[in-house]
Amino acid sequence: MNLAYIPSPSTGVIDLGPIPLRGYAFCIIIGVFVAVWFGNKRWVARGGRAGTVADIAVWAVPFGLVGGRLYHVITDYQLYFSDGENWVDAFKIWQGGLGIWGAIALGAVGAWIGCRRRGIPLPAWADALAPGIALAQACGRWGNWFNQELYGRETDLPWALKISEGPNRVAGTYHPTFLYESLWCIGVALLVIWADRRFKLGHGRAFALYVASYCAGRAWIEYMRVDEAHHILGLRLNVWTALIVFVLAVTYIVISAKVRPGREEIVEPEGPQALGAAEAGDAEAGDTEAGDTESAEAGSGDAGSAGPKPAEAEAEEEDAPKTNGEAETAKS
Repeated sequence: MNLAYIPSPSTGVIDLGPIPLRGYAFCIIIGVFVAVWFGNKRWVARGGRAGTVADIAVWAVPFGLVGGRLYHVITDYQLYFSDGENWVDAFKIWQGGLGIWGAIALGAVGAWIGCRRRGIPLPAWADALAPGIALAQACGRWGNWFNQELYGRETDLPWALKISEGPNRVAGTYHPTFLYESLWCIGVALLVIWADRRFKLGHGRAFALYVASYCAGRAWIEYMRVDEAHHILGLRLNVWTALIVFVLAVTYIVISAKVRPGREEIVEPEGPQALGAAEAGDAEAGDTEAGDTESAEAGSGDAGSAGPKPAEAEAEEEDAPKTNGEAETAKS
């Protein structure tokens, strides 16, 4: 018998009159808010305009939710399309089931659309948002706690998660893998922040570091889970996904650092940094024009001083023909 454990909520829904407030959805909303708020601070620090992150998130978040749900439904299709299951449940996102792989992939498509409309490089925007996304995942994982899902193997550790009897679950104490992943995501966010300050990551490398470090943790956390999943060569599908994406992210970091070292100087055409650079360029151009004008005036003065001839010189020139004439007369 465990003397200490983490209790699970008796219900994942709080009814506010006619409006049901679901813990899972609440955690997702908090995560989105944290990502946009922190991403905006980093974007402004990079020289972008305040509010740009939120404007692009209007495109990225809906795409991400659809992508996350699609990944979950496709990889766990038996939960919705097997005999005895109701396919309508595939649309009940509040019951849980968002795949981070699909959310990031399709969310990136939405972000690309938003960035293209604003003339902003997607890699720079992704770099600014990377640690915020990790923090959003840390918040979102607590939604699994409300739904009593995605826990690990049985354990009697003091921080074990107590699960009650319910559909597709057996009462007992299990590894709180939702908590492990939440803490790991916080560590990922801190790592990306530190590395970005230390090495001035740019051109999507901060985002790639987030992806690689998250996948490293997700692989071992996923291996602990006991919920139903497809297996390939003895490993869960999400473990393979984490390993493959990890390799791709590390490869991108290495190649990008060689091809495009450093970071973007201007991240937004109408941002303070870009406007400051434009003003500095105009001032420099003005100084150059002023210098050219002064040089031209100085040149004109020199030409003018050389133009008028002294009276003595003119007299000598008048006498010269006469002398020549006298010489010619003498010869005659």
